[in-house]
Amino acid sequence: MTTEHAETIALQALAFLVKDETLLSHFLTNSGLTPQDLKTRFREPELLGGVLDAILADDAILLAFCNTMSLSPETLVMARRMLPGSIEIMD
Repeated sequence: MTTEHAETIALQALAFLVKDETLLSHFLTNSGLTPQDLKTRFREPELLGGVLDAILADDAILLAFCNTMSLSPETLVMARRMLPGSIEIMD
């Protein structure tokens, strides 16, 4: 997976959150972002990584997004690894 592809998936995830007022509110509250921050920073790789973190943190949201986009949860994990702030877990 390329960084560009990961960013595209993260932008799709952000669009998914924005379409649902409850999910968007939850994301903004947990991230500390304002709606204006989101409008001005939505293309920043760090913010996009945070979007994927938010999706990956909740199984119900993860599965809903993956079903909507016809993606596997593993694809989201791979995308997250390509963006800044990813934490690699050692075996």
